Amino acid sequence: MVKLFRKDASGKKTADRGRRSVVIGLFLIIAASLLVSASAPATLDIQIGVPLDQAIVYSGGESANLRDYDPATTYSAGDKLVFSGLVSLDTNLNIRPDLAETWEVSADGTVYTFHIHPNAKFHDGRDVTAQDVVFSWERAASPELQSDTVLTYMGDIVGVREMVLGEANSISGLKVIDEKTLQVTIDAPKPYFLMKLTFPTSFIVDEGNVSIGEEWVRQPNGTGPYKLREWKSYEYIVYEANPDFYLGAPSIPYVVYKLYAGDDVRLFETGEVDLAGVGLYDVERMLDPNEPLNRNLVSGVNLCTNYVTFDATQPPFDDVNVRKAFSMAFDRQRYIDVLYRGLVLPAVGLYPPGLPGFDYGLEGLPFDPEGARELLKQSKYGGPEGLPEIVYTNSGIGSYVGGSVAALADMWQQYLGVTIKVENLDYNFYYEQIFSGNHGQIFDGGWCADYPDPENFADVLFHSGVPQNHGGYSNPELDALLESARVEPDVTRRIDMYQQAERILVDDAPVLFLTHSLSYQLVQPYVKGFVYTPISISLERYMWLEGK
Repeated sequence: MVKLFRKDASGKKTADRGRRSVVIGLFLIIAASLLVSASAPATLDIQIGVPLDQAIVYSGGESANLRDYDPATTYSAGDKLVFSGLVSLDTNLNIRPDLAETWEVSADGTVYTFHIHPNAKFHDGRDVTAQDVVFSWERAASPELQSDTVLTYMGDIVGVREMVLGEANSISGLKVIDEKTLQVTIDAPKPYFLMKLTFPTSFIVDEGNVSIGEEWVRQPNGTGPYKLREWKSYEYIVYEANPDFYLGAPSIPYVVYKLYAGDDVRLFETGEVDLAGVGLYDVERMLDPNEPLNRNLVSGVNLCTNYVTFDATQPPFDDVNVRKAFSMAFDRQRYIDVLYRGLVLPAVGLYPPGLPGFDYGLEGLPFDPEGARELLKQSKYGGPEGLPEIVYTNSGIGSYVGGSVAALADMWQQYLGVTIKVENLDYNFYYEQIFSGNHGQIFDGGWCADYPDPENFADVLFHSGVPQNHGGYSNPELDALLESARVEPDVTRRIDMYQQAERILVDDAPVLFLTHSLSYQLVQPYVKGFVYTPISISLERYMWLEGK
């Protein structure tokens, strides 16, 4: 999303694990316009109705699109405070039991038998059953809900695709054994299957709760470590610890998001928030050892790759020579130095550093304006004069053109003689428009890992039959390679196959790879147990406050 978002070193909102650069999640750390005085904590303590010395406090924003808060339809990392799934990732990004206390896998790797935790309950006290899982998953797969993510994360389950297409009324691969036992059959042995279940699409919801209508997300009856206590739009969101949480009650009694409260760093300096994202214009200051806040700084590489997508189904990007020409007319180092002040990493391929399969020896397409012009001339369009009007679709408001888009358009004008028209779509609904195909030939993209496996990048984004392949790119050789990698049991062989896939993608240029983002965050010293993770997890479960 979201996915949930946080700022990278540039201050740009990046999709936190996968969705992508436009949906505002509950954990979005942003700058906004409402200024709050240094005396605000005491006032807000009364206003919010909880003791802030017992709360972890963030600055945040909210989306106008309520589908962003429904686990089955969100594009973000979802609300992992309120909702939970059968399994989850821990702080080391290992699979851990969640609603499922244990599970077994058949000898052929296609049948999973999950045993739901005996103490798992919804927030209203009702036991979580195997039938609740079936309801939640069939709801996500129902044609009526129109989830854009269900095939990506649950399409391996037998019968999900048929239900999404309206060819079945239930998921045939699900079988309730008893109240606390569910059998799940997938279409082939896939080593990443459990990892996909950590994404919100498969999280469990209460049938009675969701039946009240779209506004149910404002009063969710979840299963997670926190309950939504109050959501006052444009002001604050308050969560309180779930004392009956099946994995143990959280140590921090409350979680508070101050909505549109002001600049993150300023709020941190005045003690109004406990964690804050650091944007581009504050990073260098925070990296200075003489800066008092330097001791509060935690940094890391996100498992994210930022890129722009070329729609391979639309002229002129249906010609690989045009795609490669636009990629080779991009001065990546100048882009990073000028726009990001050197505070991001160059991306020459798909996989980010730290992801299994990252290839340190990968050679991307070079910056070569002369070669780019020659490729454009060799294309079926014969050069810039033969190209149709090219529209770049971006998320934004009005006619404002951001620095990244302006820099790209300027380079393509300078090196190729091509003029780009920019159109903005409302960021609240940007990805709905992208999924529906309502975009120009170039549009903003980027991906952050949902789970630490290269399948989550290469297969999820570029196989010709997947819903996240927004640019319509298709290569039978790549498809065959990815299909073989899905079921390859040998880890070394499997990684090699994904690296071959990345080299094909570099050569075919369905996207222009831009950067890998870095994360900088400020953490108050009384917040204990904080661990930077490059994939969004419910950290509040693992943290405690000491001396706030």
